[in-house]
Amino acid sequence: MGRFRDALSGSGLGAIAEVKRRSPSAGDLRPEADPAGLAAGFAAAGAAAVSILVDERFGGSVGDLRAARAATSAPLLAKGFFREEAELEELRQAGADAVLLLLRDLDDRRAAAMLSRTKELGLDALVEAHDADELARAVELEAEVIGVNARDLDTFAIDRGAALELVSSAPRDRVVVAESGVTARAHGAAAELAGADAILVGSALMRAPDPVAKLRELLVRPLVKVCGLTREQDVAVAAEAGADLAGFILARETPRRAPAVLPVPETMLSVAVYVGERGDAPSDLAQLYPRENGHRARDGVLLRGEEQVARVVDRAWQEEDPEHIERARAAEGRIVLAGGLSPENVGEAIEAVRPWAVDASSSLETEPGIKDHDRVRAFVAAAR
Repeated sequence: MGRFRDALSGSGLGAIAEVKRRSPSAGDLRPEADPAGLAAGFAAAGAAAVSILVDERFGGSVGDLRAARAATSAPLLAKGFFREEAELEELRQAGADAVLLLLRDLDDRRAAAMLSRTKELGLDALVEAHDADELARAVELEAEVIGVNARDLDTFAIDRGAALELVSSAPRDRVVVAESGVTARAHGAAAELAGADAILVGSALMRAPDPVAKLRELLVRPLVKVCGLTREQDVAVAAEAGADLAGFILARETPRRAPAVLPVPETMLSVAVYVGERGDAPSDLAQLYPRENGHRARDGVLLRGEEQVARVVDRAWQEEDPEHIERARAAEGRIVLAGGLSPENVGEAIEAVRPWAVDASSSLETEPGIKDHDRVRAFVAAAR
């Protein structure tokens, strides 16, 4: 296992932060970008690896790779349109730990030859697929790191939904990277829950006033869920405040029952909340609690399709639960911490549990189902 693959194989969602001055689809992004300064900043901000565009069509060069190598010890991915084995030697000498191989531009014979040469040189390869056929080819070629690009390189259109389905269908014994279209924490969360080990982020960073701060924002955990939403104006305030997940309770035993899963902006994921039996309302995720003695049980699960992707550790229904935080602290895997959280105590709860997401509802209301906008903003700010 090479340094690049090793860095992406850690627990949680990794990020490959990309340095590029321009894009064929968007034009100039950051013409004055300093690859050395950005690479060092990205590594300090938590990037698992840094991607450097070395192709002149993106305003890049091999010199940028050398500059980045001199500035950071983080694994470096050289990105370009490589077709010949001789190019790989130059990239390795310039400091690359991995190279991009685009199956769109390589037939199987050429791709196999390039993969063989990367191994001889001690390089990893990010083998990029754009559709199901290319994903199958990457698997057949025994690619260890597979990139799934949400961008159509002919039209430049982004289709996150189709890309997530490809991510979820990739073998779990490969390192999978979700590429393109990641501009918000919710996009990274969606990729993670679909099975991605890492995201590759470029344009969103290069467009940001402070690329390093934008990377930190995309990686920060916990995610924040505002639940018990019943009105579109409350969804809008939660989104404006920076919440990542919008929860709509569809169970019968609550005054916070939503009329439906309301529309959410593309910066958020919708969560349909059920008790006892899962319904079929269209949503990005479902949160399901068992029913006990006519009421919602204490803990539940977060589902993507039929797959459990997180555990929800909540308090007992309308009861005190002094062991709530200790149960959450002892739980393994992704934890959504819910029950009794408020702007006043969420920071302390995060310190104690380190959850994947935090979830609040009743503490953010003026009355059941009606959100207090100032408290919604305060909760999101306190959770950050």
